[in-house]
Amino acid sequence: MCGLIGIVAREAVNQSIYDGLTVLQHRGQDAAGIATYEDGRVYLRKSNGLVRDVFHTRHMINLKGRMGIGHVRYPTAGASSTAEAQPFYVNSPYGISLGHNGNLTNSDQLKRELFQEGLRHINTDSDSEVLLNVFAHELQSFGKRRIGPEDIFNAIGRLHARCRGGYAAVAMITGVGIVGFRDPWGIRPIVFGMRETANGPEYIIASESVAIDVLGFRLIRDIAPGEAIFISKEGEFHSRQCAESPRLAPCIFEHVYFARPDSIIDGVSVHKARMRMGEALAHKIRREWLNHDIDVVIPIPDTSRTAALELAHTLGVDYREGFIKNRYIPRTFIMPGQAMRRKSVRQKLNAIGLEFEGKNVLLVDDSIVRGTTFSQIVEMAREAGARRVYIASAAPPVAFPNVYGIDMPTGEELVAYNRSVDEICRLLGADRLIYQDLEDLVECARRGNAAIEEFDLSCFTGCYVTGDVSEGYLNHVGLQRSDEAKARRAAQSNALQDVHVGSGAVVDLN
Repeated sequence: MCGLIGIVAREAVNQSIYDGLTVLQHRGQDAAGIATYEDGRVYLRKSNGLVRDVFHTRHMINLKGRMGIGHVRYPTAGASSTAEAQPFYVNSPYGISLGHNGNLTNSDQLKRELFQEGLRHINTDSDSEVLLNVFAHELQSFGKRRIGPEDIFNAIGRLHARCRGGYAAVAMITGVGIVGFRDPWGIRPIVFGMRETANGPEYIIASESVAIDVLGFRLIRDIAPGEAIFISKEGEFHSRQCAESPRLAPCIFEHVYFARPDSIIDGVSVHKARMRMGEALAHKIRREWLNHDIDVVIPIPDTSRTAALELAHTLGVDYREGFIKNRYIPRTFIMPGQAMRRKSVRQKLNAIGLEFEGKNVLLVDDSIVRGTTFSQIVEMAREAGARRVYIASAAPPVAFPNVYGIDMPTGEELVAYNRSVDEICRLLGADRLIYQDLEDLVECARRGNAAIEEFDLSCFTGCYVTGDVSEGYLNHVGLQRSDEAKARRAAQSNALQDVHVGSGAVVDLN
């Protein structure tokens, strides 16, 4: 999962893009980058780390211009190297920078085609570089010195015909403008907004509406599935549907976990959707556990708070904050390697004994993915004095890999894979485990926008909306993205960095 932003303004955009990326930091903590344009030149700074660590005063001063794009990265494959930080840039044609959120399911095929058709070399393992080169290749095929909106939209249409998977992207074409586009299924989120100034309108494109709100823009709407929007460097707005048969099937996991609660995605308030998840879960407990003995409901901070509070209210049970979170430890879900996830939990959370001692505690989380973290949390609750420890998940069992940009790489690494609820409960060390029903989850999200006919539910059902995900592909992805593979690539990357440091080579894009 990654975060995107693009701005065309009447004044320098470097600070606004920086501020927008900090708001979207939850979508990626591995790397960050900004590219801006002024007077025929592209200025680029990107590196590993959080936004606050990647950009210093000297970098911000060099990021000149009234047009630019930004990206925060959360890797689903490949090593965590600066080479794969985004935006990516390609010189030909025109000079194009691109940031991408999602995953292409046919990137290997596209790599071969790009070399055969245009002798384009892909320098990283990132499918984002593939997406950039497909866009560049299609624009180049027109053979024009200057391009306009129609050329850009035609290129995006060809891109949609070639690329499979879930993707949202922002691209900056040097001296021309900024493009935002979304896959024909609308799996990954992307929105745009504008604001009026004395010198004319300014436009913003972002992964989530919260970035638009914080920067003082007005949300206009989501980019539709298959649609592209283009904002010229002069601030002229254009849009067009570029896919032949678009259909909206957004990823429901955005509402479960990834998106900030103050965002609105495809017309649905994330906060209200999570409230409804808690309410639905409470109704299930009432149906299936009539004489429950829950004394207190305690959320696993932070994303489960909304659902847990509504669950407690509906059940008429006390709600308490029982865990204190160290905010200076990264989110364990997006940390590479099971060993690091295990080590980080105790550093990340600490129990307040008074809220657990002698009580039957219901721990609520938004979802349970690998289970390693949760088993340690159950241990912590018991050590704090809990008499019984129950678990409730606001999402159904996550039993299948996600191939559209979320790090759920192999079935074997998912706690619900080929296990019953009772087996999972025993594995986690809990006294009882309650999962949200899939039908209830869908209703909780759809109630915010009845026009959404379906969601991507692949991590719960194993059914992939793009229709091109085979068992062979899942096996291939598993070999690339398992914890073992990530650890191996991380070791190789560290060794390479040691060689660079030893030779005295230092790379700073500014």
